[in-house]
Amino acid sequence: MEATTAPGTHRAPGTRVRAGNAMARTRSSILRAAAQVVADMGPRRASMSEIAAAAGVAKGTLYNHFRTRDEIWPALVRAELDALTEECRGLPLELALAHAAQRVGAHPAVRRIVADEPGTLTAILTADMAPARDAVAALLSAAQRDPATADLVLRWLASHLATPAIDPGAAAALLASVLPPASGHATRGGLPH
Repeated sequence: MEATTAPGTHRAPGTRVRAGNAMARTRSSILRAAAQVVADMGPRRASMSEIAAAAGVAKGTLYNHFRTRDEIWPALVRAELDALTEECRGLPLELALAHAAQRVGAHPAVRRIVADEPGTLTAILTADMAPARDAVAALLSAAQRDPATADLVLRWLASHLATPAIDPGAAAALLASVLPPASGHATRGGLPH
């Protein structure tokens, strides 16, 4: 028997879930394509047509997900942040910070934006950073460090956007050494142990 969705309408079981998964895959494909187009052409020349072609979707499909390029950039940042958060999950703090700094500093689309249009980077950095702050706070908390220092860590990571560290590992070790422990964790001489 088919599942009923509304009086007089029927759908096969699981249809809605499959459609939602397809939408998410299409959106991910669009965002990956947008990052590649920006890396190849720069943010100013990254047109909706170029992004749709790179994603292998019709322009109408692209417009179903994003009305303008200005809607794509924050979504792209959020997708990259989600991927980076997942990559850092479970790593020791120092390794997670080094990985994040290296990835942020070497990201091809970021490098192109910094070179061609730093104003776009400023707009991205002044957008709502609550998801980034939450992700960093969770990382700090898991490492038994004070999650209230998330803003400091975000500023440190943002500095790698404009000027990547020559040695992200050394920079991460230095930052990790000065981050205070979470409340209730023992310290020795003011430093975590």
